[in-house]
Amino acid sequence: QVRLVESGGGLVQPGGSLRLSCEVHGFRLDLYAIGWFRQVAGKEREGVSCIGASGGATYYADSVKGRFTISRDKDKNTVYLQMNSLKFEAPAIYYCAAPLSTSACVAVVPPSGHQVFWGQGTPVTVSS
Repeated sequence: QVRLVESGGGLVQPGGSLRLSCEVHGFRLDLYAIGWFRQVAGKEREGVSCIGASGGATYYADSVKGRFTISRDKDKNTVYLQMNSLKFEAPAIYYCAAPLSTSACVAVVPPSGHQVFWGQGTPVTVSS
């Protein structure tokens, strides 16, 4: 059974850091891409970052380039999103999603024959 479990969200001051985790159950991370997405209430979901099946290909939204880093631990089957220099912005729920196609990760396209699974989300609020 596929299950994604996010953790690590919380309240942080502008300029601070958080590390989100997405523990994956049901398939191996080195077989598929996985992505982080976020959604602010009343707005469309935004693709934040993706990491490809090989771990070598990564994608970052322009708004987070240079501040966020996606990584994974194959032994723990967990993907991380290190978020530094966080900016004051509206509270958002961060979700991880997988399995995704490496070439179309941010578009939430699964590999052929698969469906995309989402975690329950973890809230992030940047505020003083």
